[in-house]
Formats: sequence, C-alpha cells, structure tokens
Amino acid sequence: MLDTLMSDTFMSNINTLLFGIYPYIAIMVMLIASWIRFDREQYTWKADSSQMLNGKGFRIASNLFHVGVIFILMGHFVGLLTPEWLYHHVISSADKQMVAMVSGGSFGILCLIGLLMLIKRRLTDPRVKASSKFSDIFILLMLLVQLVLGLITIVISMDHLDGSVMIMLGNWAQNIVTFQSAAAAAAIEPVHVIYKLHVFVGLSMIFVFPFTRLVHIISAPVWYIGRRYQVVRER
Repeated sequence: MLDTLMSDTFMSNINTLLFGIYPYIAIMVMLIASWIRFDREQYTWKADSSQMLNGKGFRIASNLFHVGVIFILMGHFVGLLTPEWLYHHVISSADKQMVAMVSGGSFGILCLIGLLMLIKRRLTDPRVKASSKFSDIFILLMLLVQLVLGLITIVISMDHLDGSVMIMLGNWAQNIVTFQSAAAAAAIEPVHVIYKLHVFVGLSMIFVFPFTRLVHIISAPVWYIGRRYQVVRER
C-alpha cells in the first residue's frame, strides 16, 4: 500500500513538473534566447535555404510540408485555446473531435510526405548534407517524431469519440495560458501517454526553437518598407 502511494505521488510530481512547470520554462527560454540571438547574431536569423545547392524535388517537398504544418498549427491553436462553452454554440465536443481527426489526419499526411522528402534530401544529397548543421538535421528528426506521435493520437482517439480527451487537452492549454499550473497538470494527468509524449515533444520544440532554423517562423521583413533604396552601379 505504501509503495503504491509513493509511486502514485512520484508520478503525480513528474506530471506536475512536465506539464505544469516545464511549459513556462520552455516559453521563457524561447523568448529570452530568441531576443538574445536576434540582438547579437542577426545574420544567423534565417532558414539557410539549400535550394540553390540542389533544387530537384525541393519545391514540392517544401510546399507539402509547409502547407501541412501551417494548417496543423492553426488547428491546434484554435482547437486548444477555444473554450468549451464558446464552441458549443456552434459544434459539440464529439463533432469537434471528429473534425480535428479528419482535418488533422489529412494535413498531417501531407506534412509527413513533405517532411520525409526533405529528410531524405538532407541526408542523401552530398552537397546539401555537407552544408547542413547538426541543428538542421536534429530539428527535422524532432519534427518527424512529433508528427508521427500526432498521427498516432488520431488512431487512439478512435476509442473515445465523445470528445472527452479533447476537452482535457483544451483545459490544460487554457490553464497554462492563464497561469494556473496546478490545474493544468491535473487536467492532462488522466490522458493516454501518447498524448503526453506529443505535448512534451511540442514543448521541447519550443525550448530548442531559438537555437535552430525555426526562428524564421517569426521573421517578418517589415523594415523593408521604410528602408532606403540600395544604390547599384553598373560596371
């Protein structure tokens, strides 16, 4: 009995650490390290495109990946942060889950195809591989793990089509945003371990964000509008 109680307490503490405290650590690292990198190393603030090294198949792979990932991120943002009482005016939790499964699965497969093409190109093309940094390959593989976990959650969701897990995950995200860490940890504790792994890898991607090419996501060249014209002289 005592061993069981200690084990439950230990797992509860791990759950609180990973899903009640770690999200804030990841977000703070992302914000502070991104600011430092942008302030001190602006020339590294880019995606380091390798299209000029070998453009064969790059465009279709890149388009598939980016279209898929943009719609997935938008779906996660709206799905997790929209309160239950608000979307119930339009759709039930069960129907919302079905929409998430169908749309997430469709765009997830598109994203997976594009990502596998990009990884193959990155690892097998001699010129592209030679110009790749460790962080380039690492983040692609991390994206692959996250995407596969996300697709697996769709299969697991088939066992509970009432939308209950979507509600718990939504409550977790909304409690994190409103700085209720204890409530967030409690909300996510009952869900399947695959969902937890999916969330943990997502948080870890936020953590490593400033140290990879992902920083180009938040780049917007708005200063181009007000900059002076460049003077170009002919020979």
